[in-house]
Amino acid sequence: MASLDSFIDDLLARGRGYFVRDEVVGALGLKPAALAAAITRAINHRRLAIPRHGFYLILRPEDRVAGAPDPVKWIDPLMKHQGIDYRVSLLRAAAFHGASHQASMVFQVVVPKQLRSFELGRHRLQFLYQGATAFRQVNEASLLDQMKSDAGFATVAGVELTLLDCVRYFRKAAGIDGVAQIVKDIGAKATPRLLQSAAAAYENSAVRRLGYLLEWTGHLRQADALQVFVARAKTALPLDPSFRPLMVADAQHGERNARWKLVIDDAVEVAE
Repeated sequence: MASLDSFIDDLLARGRGYFVRDEVVGALGLKPAALAAAITRAINHRRLAIPRHGFYLILRPEDRVAGAPDPVKWIDPLMKHQGIDYRVSLLRAAAFHGASHQASMVFQVVVPKQLRSFELGRHRLQFLYQGATAFRQVNEASLLDQMKSDAGFATVAGVELTLLDCVRYFRKAAGIDGVAQIVKDIGAKATPRLLQSAAAAYENSAVRRLGYLLEWTGHLRQADALQVFVARAKTALPLDPSFRPLMVADAQHGERNARWKLVIDDAVEVAE
């Protein structure tokens, strides 16, 4: 009977860096207790890592220092194993599209279901929830891209979704300054028509903030595409809702920007 080690070696020889529980049960025919013991030994010998129950990553020697391969190599099969659609977005997507000033310390994934974030070795995966209806509206081919690795492809937000996601989840994208830097770096790559189409599925407040940042960083064509959403706004909102000045302030303080119906309550800073 084949051993777990030989099963792992065979997968590696075929270029596979992962497997699921049903595959190994079918291949080895081990009883549950024996399989659990074999998997525990493989984990202790740093041959396997488990990001989710029933899904196993094979660790090559070069992966063992970090404790797991780069998530871009296995996020697609993991999400398919769970039966959940997804897109890589925010900081990792921004870097993929050419944002050069953001160090991506976390691998961020937008999903239409509440999922628990987790750490695996030195990697931190953060799942960000978008309502199922809005997710279905935007998670389609014209707004997505493919991130290639030596293990295959992962679905990544296109430029337009990356910008909208970063503004919507700005606290997870290094704050307003971090988002402004991303907008400056990659905003010119956004197609105005696609940006306007995708923005319809996002909160009006996020769209207005993105419009302001696009205009502020000089991407006027992209900013103009979002002007149609301003008329729907009833009240002016702060540009940075997380900003807390030393003196107590409210929405009546700060410079008002009528074009985007925003109160510019904080000075935005980006690198040259």
